[in-house]
Amino acid sequence: MKIVLVGHGMVAGTHLAAISASATLNLHGIAGRDPSRAKAFAKENALRCKVYSSIEDVANDPDVDFAIVTTPPNARREIIETLAACGKPILMEKPVERTRNAASQLVEICEHANVPLGIVFQHRARDVSRELKSRIEHGELGDIIATEIRVPWWRDQSYYDEPGRGTYARDGGGVMISQAIHTLDLALWLLGPVVSLQAMMHKTPLHDLEAEDWAGALLKFQNNAVGTLYATTADFPGGAESISIQGSRARAHLEAGVLTINHLDGRTDSFGAASGTGGGADPMAFTHAWHQTVIEDFALAITDRRNPLCTGREALNVHAVIEAMTEASRTGTTTNIHVLNQSGAQ
Repeated sequence: MKIVLVGHGMVAGTHLAAISASATLNLHGIAGRDPSRAKAFAKENALRCKVYSSIEDVANDPDVDFAIVTTPPNARREIIETLAACGKPILMEKPVERTRNAASQLVEICEHANVPLGIVFQHRARDVSRELKSRIEHGELGDIIATEIRVPWWRDQSYYDEPGRGTYARDGGGVMISQAIHTLDLALWLLGPVVSLQAMMHKTPLHDLEAEDWAGALLKFQNNAVGTLYATTADFPGGAESISIQGSRARAHLEAGVLTINHLDGRTDSFGAASGTGGGADPMAFTHAWHQTVIEDFALAITDRRNPLCTGREALNVHAVIEAMTEASRTGTTTNIHVLNQSGAQ
């Protein structure tokens, strides 16, 4: 399939690597808000593809099968409106937008235009994640009782010195919406929706940014399980994110590409191999293979007329939890979450 990459920031290189490694994907072109920067990006990466001067040109090109949008969340509304109006399917980097309301609007734009919208939550694409989900669904862990979600990451101050980084105006917040959103989404994909929570969000003295670089929460899931969440970019030198799940039959621990299951009868299973996930000072220290799986799945979803690995509508669930954490931290009270189903009903 012929793809146009919209945006040429930090994650664009990962998408280029994913597309070039695939036997079924083809980079047809690139585009950005500044055509001169797009041309420079193409030259820097020795790309032999179209360089579009506008999003309108992308939307009106009949050869384009779908677009991958990697721009900051505050720069997406016009792009999504233009592409959707011309029927172009869209695969978009997280987060959908800066707030749950703004994210819902983008999802509705695509739904009203009957245009597929997928969100890049690449941790779902990892073999160990799919293995754990299968084992949960087949009852190997038994009834889910509790979970612990940890994102002990580190970012140098230089990361936040980039214009707009860690601001509400561009990113929509700090560690939760920019980093921990991946692990939180994975937990929701594995365990189902969170229905209520208590939370604290904080800015540590280790960073100068507008939003939070530390967050903690107590979670109550729809399946009656409880959980804790710890997420930060102020945990030097940074470690791998992890999810531990205690069931009535076994405990599962997923960390750095390795899944370990300790059965209550004494058996232990291990699956996967250790890999980097970007938890240290280099935010791009992870493989492009997970992105490749997400992009190839989206292409097949278009062909097969099915939902991709994560739809725009489904991605609103993690936005709802992050918004509820912000509210709970502000008010100091337990905050309930109205869970949305795939149709948008509560």
